[in-house]
Amino acid sequence: MHLGEELIVLGILLLLAYVLGRLGKLIGLPSIPIYMLVGLLASTNTGWFPLSFDAHSIELIAIFGLILLLFNLGLEFDQDEFFSNAGRLIVSGGTYIAVNMGVGLAFGFMLGWGTREALIVAGMTATSSSAIVTKLLIELNRLANRETPMILGVTVVEDIFIAIYLAIVSVVLSGETDPGPVILKLGIAFVFLVVMFSVARWGGRVVSKLMRTRDDELFTVLFFGLAVLFAGLGEVLGVTDAIGAFLIGLIIGATKYRNRVEQFALPMRDVFGAFFFLNFGLGLDPSLFPSVLGPVAAAVGITIGLNLVAGQFVAWLNKLGPQAGLNTSFILQNRGEFALILATLSAGAGLNPLLQPFAGLYVLIMAVIGPLLAANSERIGAVLFRSRHRAEKAAAEARRQQREGRHADEIALMEAALAGEEPADTIARDPDPDSGLFDDPDLDDPPVPRRRRTVVVDELDHARPVVDELDVATSPTGAAGGDGDPDGDLDDDSEVDGMSAAERAMWAEQAGQQSDQRATRQRDPEY
Repeated sequence: MHLGEELIVLGILLLLAYVLGRLGKLIGLPSIPIYMLVGLLASTNTGWFPLSFDAHSIELIAIFGLILLLFNLGLEFDQDEFFSNAGRLIVSGGTYIAVNMGVGLAFGFMLGWGTREALIVAGMTATSSSAIVTKLLIELNRLANRETPMILGVTVVEDIFIAIYLAIVSVVLSGETDPGPVILKLGIAFVFLVVMFSVARWGGRVVSKLMRTRDDELFTVLFFGLAVLFAGLGEVLGVTDAIGAFLIGLIIGATKYRNRVEQFALPMRDVFGAFFFLNFGLGLDPSLFPSVLGPVAAAVGITIGLNLVAGQFVAWLNKLGPQAGLNTSFILQNRGEFALILATLSAGAGLNPLLQPFAGLYVLIMAVIGPLLAANSERIGAVLFRSRHRAEKAAAEARRQQREGRHADEIALMEAALAGEEPADTIARDPDPDSGLFDDPDLDDPPVPRRRRTVVVDELDHARPVVDELDVATSPTGAAGGDGDPDGDLDDDSEVDGMSAAERAMWAEQAGQQSDQRATRQRDPEY
């Protein structure tokens, strides 16, 4: 077998993918649409590439790419995160999927391509690309954002949905019309999913013992062989090879060798995954694009609109703001590998040939629009929510000034209390108007009752003990044995009334110092 020419062409295509990928990174594009575009350029349906390349030459490698894509998806599935927050994640992710799935199914029926085709279209529009979402979160430095756990939770629920959905779709696409075989296949698929999920949840230690080896080469052969083996079992059992690979990845991800497997599996996924997207691009026929341009435009508009609504609703469920909802909406816009997997399955089942160009053009557009929207979501939010931000900022500034004003009043009251003086706005009038001791011709207001002064000071909860003591201590009518008379020397009002003005002032100063000492003891934790 002489494959020299094919290898040369394939090498040129991969280098071209590298060059375009570097250019795409400059504007924030992910690698998936780049690989598809390179495949489209080299397709025999276009004639744009000077060298001929047969897609069948890399078909098996492309299948390995599909297996590794789903294998890594299961490997990265965080079971602990899911089961610890299952209720919240199911509500958030389930709401997102239900909104997109329901409208997508209605849209699929409106296209008039058929019932099974409508089911495929609904799946394409229902879920985002976990690979693109994860890469964008890392590249945009948003792993620490408040909405990031919610976004990752939605993708986790989407992964589970994909596993169940592909199992159902594989049975539907089998062409069975008799209810008996359909129910049997669905039962087998359900049992397979339950067994594999159970092993992943509770059998991690047993699987770890089976994978024990220190040789990196043998270890790589082991997990890759398991991925291929279970992909084949999934295909035989009627749940597709992709789901078999996903479930064995889920099981291996529950073992203690998860990190070690990721070290070898991620580079393999990137290389073989490039072949998968390249092969899909090779199978596209640009001459069919005009016939699906209207449906694709409608699907893109529906996806963007639904994601805006679903993102805000999910953010509201998680008690996050509109900016977090906008970030969520834009980063979950991306569509990728799952839509292409469904298109590949539909082609193998002999469904409407328009599904493949529809999926290709839809993914190309969404994989370009999605990252661009996600990268600029903060700027877009600043424009959309400018008036809201201004109102919130003004309200926050008013609250801050109000707090500062209250704080200043509290400090003034505290200083007056600790200094043994009456606050300026609560000075008591002479309780005996005829004595002339506190007469002031400029003050025509009636005397301020001491009850009012106590109410004013009570607004300062933490200063109440100090001021209450001061109130009694500085009062010429203080009760015997009170805080103003710790020794009980002032037994009645007559003794105070007999004091001169100088004696009164000296007595008030001594009482204030005693109040300061008592207040200090109350504030000191050692007391």
